[in-house]
Amino acid sequence: MNPLKTGKAYDTITERWTSSTFNRHNGIAQHKRALKFYGKPIEHAVALDVGCGCTGRFFELLGEEGFALEGIDASEKMLALLEAQNHKCTLYHGDICTFALPRQYDFITAWDSIWHVPLAHQSALITKLCNALKPGGVLIFTCGGTEEAGEHTNRTMGPEVYYASVGINGFIQTVLDTGCYCRHVEYDQHPELHTYIIAQRPTLAGCDD
Repeated sequence: MNPLKTGKAYDTITERWTSSTFNRHNGIAQHKRALKFYGKPIEHAVALDVGCGCTGRFFELLGEEGFALEGIDASEKMLALLEAQNHKCTLYHGDICTFALPRQYDFITAWDSIWHVPLAHQSALITKLCNALKPGGVLIFTCGGTEEAGEHTNRTMGPEVYYASVGINGFIQTVLDTGCYCRHVEYDQHPELHTYIIAQRPTLAGCDD
């Protein structure tokens, strides 16, 4: 199942995130931890939210920290709901695996979205995102912290949705292979396998970026 097909599935269940019962604090503490590795945003710092969804909660946090905001999602309806909130942001509809990123970024988040990417493309996508970081830039993403690579589909949310993971060691090794540092790994919903990783591109001495 390609990401755009997953986006069509999400078009039918947006009420899960627009409901008053949705926990808008989900992922906020983890993002604040990631921001500590970046420090205070420099002038014209830009953040990208991969699989930005419709809640805008990460945009609110990153905007308050001083970042200019960009987001991409495979769900047109999610993007329409987010756009209606009037955040000062640039939004893209597309498949992050094939989308040509328009710039390098100071901060990239991919919260609860990477696991919808086809297994065969996950390592390449993490490489793409790490390479899209400016020197000193930070990436935070969630993944299935499995011991082995695997993929499956289920209908837990209603429509059939695809999930995959290259495995925790696979994600960490991919980060390291890009030359980035792996700053933090945590099973934040243990004993569930929900895992988040914070990576950072080294700061180059004398670099103006």
